[in-house]
Amino acid sequence: MSSFGPEDLIACYRRGVFPMADSRDAEGLYVMEPDTRAVFPIETFSPSRSMQKFARKTPLKVTINNAFSHIITACADLREETWISYGIEWLYGILNERGEAHSVEVWDGEILVGGLYGVTQGGAFFGESMFSTQTNASKLALIHLIDRLRARGFTLLDAQFMTDHLATLGAIEITKAQYKKCLESALLIDTSFD
Repeated sequence: MSSFGPEDLIACYRRGVFPMADSRDAEGLYVMEPDTRAVFPIETFSPSRSMQKFARKTPLKVTINNAFSHIITACADLREETWISYGIEWLYGILNERGEAHSVEVWDGEILVGGLYGVTQGGAFFGESMFSTQTNASKLALIHLIDRLRARGFTLLDAQFMTDHLATLGAIEITKAQYKKCLESALLIDTSFD
């Protein structure tokens, strides 16, 4: 792990692969390049009516990049099995300090109840993980993320592997070839998440 640094991590995303580890305590990591990719269509994304109503009326508050380390730790520790090793967490912390990894946090008063994090390059946001300890908190984070990406001209929101949960949120599945084309275009975009 010591020979794999932040620049290597960014190079992975730019060529369409992403890192994983076998467990929280794993010392090494490996890269994945699935044959199909889950993505959220940023321009056409529309939350369900019930979620739109929830987002308008909820007392939950959303912040950006206020608790990155807490988000990534929660994403790792609130699962029985995780691909987020301590080494991977350390690397993403460096990317966050450099402005290349970001978090969306959802708060119930002073309590962190949900959120997500990912990496940005050009007009691409590579979503890594999300968590929720309160109903709809991670969905609220996703809505705020997509609104932000749309407003700033991002064109790719990569969600990696398709799951039933992501499908209910509006993710679609595309082929590796389609993903590579989307990635190439997105990397040419000059924008900023902040």
